Amino acid sequence: MHSTSPTIRSATLQEINEILRGQLQWLLFLRIVFYTLLLGVSFFLGSADFNTIMLPNDLLILLILSVYLTTIGSAILLSGMQSRLRAFALCQNLLDTIFASLLIYFTGASQSIFSTVFFFPIISGGLITPRKGGLIAAAAATLQYGVILGLEFSHHYPDYFSFYNFTPIHSINLILEHFSVKGLTFFLAALLSAIFGSRLKKTETALSNTIRSYDKLTILYKQIFDNINTGIITLSEDDIISSANEATGHITGYPPALLVGKKMADLFPALRLSDEASRLSDDFTKNDGTQIRLGYSVSRLPQSGIPLPDQGEAQVLGENKKLVTLRNIGEIEKLEHQLRQREKMAAIGMMSAGIAHDFRNPLTAISGSAQVLAAEFSTVESEESQSNYELATIIVRESNRLIATIADFLKFARPEHATKTWFSLGSCLNEVLQVCKANPSWPVTCKIAMQFDANLDVWADERQLFTVFSHLINNAVVQCPTGQEKIEITAREQEDADGQVNIVIEIGDNGPGIPVHLREKVFEPFYTSRADGTGLGLAIVRQTIYEHQGIIEIGRCEPCGTRFTIQLPLP
Repeated sequence: MHSTSPTIRSATLQEINEILRGQLQWLLFLRIVFYTLLLGVSFFLGSADFNTIMLPNDLLILLILSVYLTTIGSAILLSGMQSRLRAFALCQNLLDTIFASLLIYFTGASQSIFSTVFFFPIISGGLITPRKGGLIAAAAATLQYGVILGLEFSHHYPDYFSFYNFTPIHSINLILEHFSVKGLTFFLAALLSAIFGSRLKKTETALSNTIRSYDKLTILYKQIFDNINTGIITLSEDDIISSANEATGHITGYPPALLVGKKMADLFPALRLSDEASRLSDDFTKNDGTQIRLGYSVSRLPQSGIPLPDQGEAQVLGENKKLVTLRNIGEIEKLEHQLRQREKMAAIGMMSAGIAHDFRNPLTAISGSAQVLAAEFSTVESEESQSNYELATIIVRESNRLIATIADFLKFARPEHATKTWFSLGSCLNEVLQVCKANPSWPVTCKIAMQFDANLDVWADERQLFTVFSHLINNAVVQCPTGQEKIEITAREQEDADGQVNIVIEIGDNGPGIPVHLREKVFEPFYTSRADGTGLGLAIVRQTIYEHQGIIEIGRCEPCGTRFTIQLPLP
């Protein structure tokens, strides 16, 4: 298992790069299509009697030519690029914001009909690189639009604007209004695209994991079929042997190739094929004359109802087919034990999959519908609408709480294997804080102090450590006094008595602290002191740290508060 994990990680990274490469190719293609359409629209509006500021033909051709050449060069660069595809995607998004800024500035600045072009790099950035792409593009678009407004306000704009009765903005208040509204819209689009991009990425990851798990199970079951000690024989409707595995040859003494095509009654006259029971037994003489007590069972293959391809009418697989399993009677108990264990594991897997599918998806739909209702009720000023709004808000809150509880349960019930890599601790914590601060319940008065070397790297699974830090920081801020929240995060390298170098990370708060007799209990599943808690957060944290062969302890943060100390070994 350990020998195949690097190959699996390499294959996963290659799949992610291929998906990202395909998205970038679509981005470049859509850029060409958009600016080609722009060329046609410009010629149409320029030739018709419209009072719309358009690029002069020479500037238009120059812009289109620049876009074409840049896109062709980017496509050539992308075809030979094997790494740093995310950085390439960010550069392309910034390049698109520059093209959009040039187009908007030369077609009327604040009065340009192409101001919505900024949404192209913002949305594409949020979908391709969900965490940063959309926000970086939104920030770049906002700054560039501010520069355009500044140039217009200072009367630095092309002379041909005067032919279109162009009136520049003279009021600083109007400038600020344009800037703030557009900037807010840009960032709102970035956040929405980031949300959809993240969900799409999670869906693609879940689908890839499901396909990979299915492939693993297929290989596993094939290996079991080839190596299992139980003889398996399939019979046609007239009891002709159609297949037999290697174990059948070992048990009966007949090579499997010799069995295929023979009448079952000719080779095994003592076997009662008409008795379809779970367990039968009889004396059997092997091909070499050895006498054994043969245990066997006869059953019919279930009808799958799957139409066969290239047939005039639907054929049902398994129809009138029999399955005969052979086993030395002394090993039956061992086989039954193995089957029971497999059934238990299958039941656990089915239960987890059922919870994820039958609970999470309907709850998401309920939450989304309730949010729409709440938004509609909030716009109507009446006592009945206010009551309905409060009820819809309760549905949204409780649905989200159930979704989080299900997610935590699945994460605890099916812990993931840690895929360790080197990554920056500071970058990981900054992303965690960014997500935490985006939560409406996050207190704006909270002060966070991070005291460690900015170049400090950690050897761990970054995604799992992201979850660990998120749980610990959210738990810490809840324990802090309202309006005076203080969280301190420190990290350092430390060598223990055995010479093992560890990364020691401490997260402390200024809350009342956790009593000594409860410091071990808080890590138990479903233990919580919060009304809105699931009791799985700290259990997941400890489980993740143990998966990393690390240690997590609770101490007191002087002069008051709680300090969680994590030790992660370095390779």
